[in-house]
Amino acid sequence: MTSSDQDKLPPTFNRLAWSNLAAQSAEQVALAAAPIVAVLLLGAGEGQTGVLQTVLTLPFVLFAIPAGLMADRLSRRHLMASAEALRAAALLATLALIVLGWITLPLLAALGFVAVCGTVVYSVAVPSLVPSLVAPSALPAANARIELARTVAFTSGPALGGLLVGWIGAGPAFGFAAALSAVAVVLLARIHEPVRVAAQHRHPVQDIREGAAFVFRHALLRPVFITQFIFGAAWFLILAVFVPYAFRHLGLSPSGVGITLAMYGAGMVVGALAATRIMRRLPFGTVIGLGPVTGFVASAVIALTTVFPTPLLAGLGFFLLGAGPILWVISTTTLRQSVTPPRLLGRVSAINILSYGARPVGAGVGALVGGLFGAEACLYLAVVVFAVQMLVILMSQAVSLVRQPEMVCD
Repeated sequence: MTSSDQDKLPPTFNRLAWSNLAAQSAEQVALAAAPIVAVLLLGAGEGQTGVLQTVLTLPFVLFAIPAGLMADRLSRRHLMASAEALRAAALLATLALIVLGWITLPLLAALGFVAVCGTVVYSVAVPSLVPSLVAPSALPAANARIELARTVAFTSGPALGGLLVGWIGAGPAFGFAAALSAVAVVLLARIHEPVRVAAQHRHPVQDIREGAAFVFRHALLRPVFITQFIFGAAWFLILAVFVPYAFRHLGLSPSGVGITLAMYGAGMVVGALAATRIMRRLPFGTVIGLGPVTGFVASAVIALTTVFPTPLLAGLGFFLLGAGPILWVISTTTLRQSVTPPRLLGRVSAINILSYGARPVGAGVGALVGGLFGAEACLYLAVVVFAVQMLVILMSQAVSLVRQPEMVCD
């Protein structure tokens, strides 16, 4: 078999990729519809919608590690199908309550929480399953395909959710999301997952310690986690203040703000489409460094709007924040899959998702600094924090990798 044959993505992986697109789209449509339902049907105010959004992010912190444990102990395909079925059931229950007129804000939040738990399990299991479906040399292309699906859902899902609520009503929008989840389940049922050696039955705390120790003692994975954590905080520093800053300082209209923020999604799509070619032409470590470096440059471009208040600079900054870091996601996912023993992949993926915990930290700091010193100070602080994450990765061994590491075994 030639190298090009090995690099081809097999049909069983393609079914996973389509399942991923359906699952991610279901999540984004539901996440967009929930606050609209809260406002239009339940008369919720800003504080209540803020609580709702907080509830919908909690599963990523609370259930990432349990999801990782399950992904290392159970069939990943069955686990993902069960999680997606759980999400479909929660979405259908939301639809039923809306149709019957029994929906309340606590019920909407509770069912949304259950649905997002399905998202967490699916997100942890996907990168754990991919290495068993494709050849090692095809991992970058496979991860690029997975991220492209996530990116398309991320950029189009919120708009689609809003349009669906406007066109067909709140209940049917949740029904549409449930149908997408059902499609994901059907596609998962047709995936052939190679049999794995049964995991040892140990206390869950021992398994968690083993996964955490592997990440934080690994010379390549430790700086990747730290960089990603700092990046998340810096990114949400900007998001916390950009909208009022754009209205006040850049003179943008609501549609102008939307277009500017949409450049982030456009950058993600362009980066995901170009990722495979870039990773073939550049050293592996160079691609890993591109994301943090581009993040720093992007933050500096956005901060430059304090001197030159043009929306073009802001749009360019958000485009770079999408294009560069998506290369980071694809390359570091490939790195984790290559250097992590298969029996640990679920837990290592879960620890990676825990880095999302930096996002509310960044948003909180942004609210504090922006409130005390203004949005401009917050944008300058973001440049400093982005510089720190760039230095962390550039001083690590990860950027010196010439090629993708050899796959390790249990």
